[in-house]
Amino acid sequence: MSFLKSVGQFLFGRPADIFNEDGQVSHKLPKKVWDSWQNRTKLDRQYNWRNHTGTKAGAQNKKSN
Repeated sequence: MSFLKSVGQFLFGRPADIFNEDGQVSHKLPKKVWDSWQNRTKLDRQYNWRNHTGTKAGAQNKKSN
């Protein structure tokens, strides 16, 4: 049966393993990884989407070289 299962997965693909029992997407990452991602998007100004102002043609970069 294992051979038929592997052939079926090869032909039709594997079933998605990212959904929880409720049908919601749930990536299996440790809590530490999720917390660091959340903190980066909230605290670091560069990654916070709320601070995004779009493109500024001709604007000078504020980084010092």
